[in-house]
Amino acid sequence: MSNVDWNSKTVIGQKAKAAKVTKNESDLNGARRAGAVVATEKKVSTGGNKAHQGTDHQRIVKLDRENEVAPPPKVAPSVGRAMQTARMELKLSQKEVAQKINEKPSVLQDYESGKAIPNPQILAKLERTLGVKLRGSDIGKKLEGPKKS
Repeated sequence: MSNVDWNSKTVIGQKAKAAKVTKNESDLNGARRAGAVVATEKKVSTGGNKAHQGTDHQRIVKLDRENEVAPPPKVAPSVGRAMQTARMELKLSQKEVAQKINEKPSVLQDYESGKAIPNPQILAKLERTLGVKLRGSDIGKKLEGPKKS
């Protein structure tokens, strides 16, 4: 037992001091005043939304504009007016016409206001019900009945 060094000290179960990461400037200045070793690192990329980094965003927006598809055409205002006048002549409400063509009243409202995307099947039903031409060049002209031989 003569080779035992009584002056050395072994500590068991104590954690080594981990480096402290500070987020604000005041903690950093306090560590500098205390004389602690301070190392600063600036992150190169933060992993944020890369689409919003300056010119990349502008380039993507420009590409989007080039590839944009034109919105589908809406019903012409003349079609809506022709529908409305024909409906008024027949003394029918929008709801009644919608029931006759098996569509929702909101669909008829969209067609009359010119907000709807034209559907040939719905336009054909409306033409038969209202007796007015809604497609082609002579919109608003009365439909002729079937020819009798």
